[in-house]
Amino acid sequence: MAQVKMQTARTTLKEPDAAAEDLLSQLGGDTPRLVTMFASRERDQLALNRAVRARLPAGVRLIGATTAGELDNTGIHEGSVVMSALFGDFEIGLGLGIGLSVDAISAGAAAIKRACEDLGVRQQDLDPRRYVGLVIDDGFRYKKEELLLGILEKCQTLVLVGGGASDANRDPAKQSALVHVDGEVATDAVLVALFKTNAPWAALRSHWYVPTGEKLTITKVDESHTRALEIDGHPAAKRYAEILGVGVDELEFGTPRGFAVRPTALRVGREYFIRAAWSPQEDGSILFANLLEEGTELELMKLGDMAGMTRSFFTDEVPRRVQNPQAALLFHCGGRMWYASATNTTQQLAETLRAAPTAAGMNVHFEIYSGFHINTTLTALVFGAN
Repeated sequence: MAQVKMQTARTTLKEPDAAAEDLLSQLGGDTPRLVTMFASRERDQLALNRAVRARLPAGVRLIGATTAGELDNTGIHEGSVVMSALFGDFEIGLGLGIGLSVDAISAGAAAIKRACEDLGVRQQDLDPRRYVGLVIDDGFRYKKEELLLGILEKCQTLVLVGGGASDANRDPAKQSALVHVDGEVATDAVLVALFKTNAPWAALRSHWYVPTGEKLTITKVDESHTRALEIDGHPAAKRYAEILGVGVDELEFGTPRGFAVRPTALRVGREYFIRAAWSPQEDGSILFANLLEEGTELELMKLGDMAGMTRSFFTDEVPRRVQNPQAALLFHCGGRMWYASATNTTQQLAETLRAAPTAAGMNVHFEIYSGFHINTTLTALVFGAN
């Protein structure tokens, strides 16, 4: 029998040593293989890391990140630290790549190389049935697509899941993010946690949209490939507003009638990966979070039952995909929180976490799933028992 289990803890204590003591006392005396720590950004991350590291046995690995909110089975929290301890039949290799803003491809390549060296396996020998990669990046560098090229360069079949370290501060001029890898705390970086296990597992994703069959085409982009200048041959923001039947000033993601109501998705086989428009610009263009290519056809989605679809993900899809689910690491899009807040449905969304397996996670700045940069999605790495 192979299994991976999880215990979780949460604290609101601010002083680093007191917070670390509180968290680890809740986890009990058993020695885990891996500890995850999702901590609100305003905390002294280096001091918190040192306090936790000093209380963990030498062989226990530690990863973590700053958040825009912390998740466990009791709900979605602010200003706290959520910790998980993972036990069972797995090995873990960790890698950190720095310098995303200078060379994200090389940073991703360095992170997976170090994780593989940690496990004593060559990248080209990673069996996708036994290995899975958890990826957390500095989300505010907007380099997911490039870093994924680096991670997957020598191991294209490796399954990846995760999201961007974040910050609850909504002011772009003040936002920053940090990742933890053992005793290191770094910004402008990406971590890869490479799991090797014979226990059941799956990388999963859930969104609350359904396809409409309607499509639009990105017909002109700017030189950065992040702004759509034209959609269907017309000025981008004006065209999208026409499709939604709203004014351009109502398009901003997170507003009750804007992009979040009818986002775009990239169809890959039977999957729909949400790659929503983000913000209309003063020049009439639309800023997307992901890279754009002229001629790309995207499908328009429509909003479904937000809480109901998320609850069904936990009660139906997770048990269908993972035998006896025991542990879930969750990466929840901050954009989902913005829209839930705008529509007064935050509490209903938070209550769905009671239906999840034992869980720990965070609100992230955009998500990673199967090698794609996506948004408006809950991604998850779930382990079980056979």
